[in-house]
Amino acid sequence: MIETRTFNGTTLRKDFPILAQPTSRGKRLVYLDSAATSQKPQAVIDTLDRYYREYNANIHRGVYEIAARATDAYEHARATVATFLGVHSRDVVFTRNATEAINLVAYSWGNRNIGSGDVVLISELEHHSNLVPWLRLCERKGATLRYIPVDANGRLLLDDLDERLRGVKLVAVTHVSNTLGTINPVEEIIRRAHAVGAFVLIDGAQAVPHLAVNIAELDADFYAFSGHKMLGPTGIGALIATHAILEEMDPFLYGGDMIGTVGYHSVSFNDVPYKFEAGTASIADAIGLGTAIDYLTALGMDAVAAHERDLSAYALTRLAELEPRGLAIYGPRDPATMCGAISFNFADVHAHDLASILDTQGICIRAGHHCTMPLMEKMGWSATARASFYVYNDHDDIDALIDGLKTAATIFKV
Repeated sequence: MIETRTFNGTTLRKDFPILAQPTSRGKRLVYLDSAATSQKPQAVIDTLDRYYREYNANIHRGVYEIAARATDAYEHARATVATFLGVHSRDVVFTRNATEAINLVAYSWGNRNIGSGDVVLISELEHHSNLVPWLRLCERKGATLRYIPVDANGRLLLDDLDERLRGVKLVAVTHVSNTLGTINPVEEIIRRAHAVGAFVLIDGAQAVPHLAVNIAELDADFYAFSGHKMLGPTGIGALIATHAILEEMDPFLYGGDMIGTVGYHSVSFNDVPYKFEAGTASIADAIGLGTAIDYLTALGMDAVAAHERDLSAYALTRLAELEPRGLAIYGPRDPATMCGAISFNFADVHAHDLASILDTQGICIRAGHHCTMPLMEKMGWSATARASFYVYNDHDDIDALIDGLKTAATIFKV
C-alpha cells in the first residue's frame, strides 16, 4: 500500500539529492527545466541501485532466483503503469521513450494502414517527435499531412475541425504543448475523430507527469509517454494502445524475447505486449519508473496539478512585473488551461544569452526552439526562454527566476 503524503514543494525538495547540491559558483540550484527532464527522488535512485546490487539479471527466461526476482519486478512495474493510467497491463508496451512509442505506431500501424490519398492530421503545436514520423510516413505512402492551426495564444482552433477531419485516417496530437504549456482539449478531438472513423494517437509526454490521466476514459487508440519527465529514469517510456489494435500490428523490431517460435524458414511472435519488446529490456529503468509512479501516487495527481497551477499563477504575476521593461509572455495566461511551462523573451536579449546569465545565478531554464521549429517559424520567434515547474519547485524558485531576470536586465540595459 502506498502511503499518502502531504504536498509541499519546499519539503519535497529534500527528497531530491541533486537539489541539495550548490552549483560550481556556490549558488542554490534552482531547477526550472522539468519539461526537458525531471529530477529523480532518492527513492528512484535507491531502486536503481538495489537492482544492480541485489538482483541484476535478465528477465523472462532465467529460472534462477535473481532472474525470477527481476522478472517479477519488471512486470510489477508494468502493472503499476497500467493502474496509474487506467488500462490493462497487457496493453502497456515498454519503449525507450515517447519518441520510440510514436515511431513504433508510425511503422507498425502506419505502414499497413496509411496509403496513397489518405490523410494524417496533426496540430501546429507538435514536438518534432510527433511531426517528423508522420511527415516521413506520408512521404513514403503518398498520403497528405494536414494541420490543426493554433492561434497567437497557443490554443488550437477547432471551429473547422470537422472539415479538417474529412478523409483522415489518423489524428496525432499532443495532450500538452511542451513549448507553451497549452492543455489541449483531447477529449473533444478524440470524440470528433472517432465519429468519422479516424484513429487517434495522443503524445502524453508532457501530460502524464502533471495531470491525472485515465487513458481508458479518454478512449485514445494510442497514447505515448516518457518516464524521465515524471521523476523516472531515462531510457524508459511506454506505448498504451487498444489491445485489438496491438494484436493486429506487426512488430517494430525483431530479436530475442519477442519470438514465439523460430526456425530456419519461419517465425511466429510472442503475445502482446512482448512481441514489441525485442532484445534485453531497460529492466532497471522500468522498475525505477514503477517507483516514480508510486511516489507520484502518494502525492496524488490532482494535488500535483493544483500545485503547478499555483506555481503558474504566481509565475505569471511575477513575470508581468517585467512586461513594462520588454518581457513578452507567450501562450495561455490562464493557469487552468496551461500545464507547468511558460515561454517568454526579454526585450531584444537572445534567449540563449538570457539562459546563460541565469545559469550564473544557479537558475536552470531552457532556451531555443524546444523541438518545435515549425511553431517557432509560424509565431515569428527565433527562440524562446522556457521555465517549467514540477513537484519540487516552490514560490522561492519563482522569486529567484525574477531576481535573475532583473540581473539580466541590468547587464543588457533593458
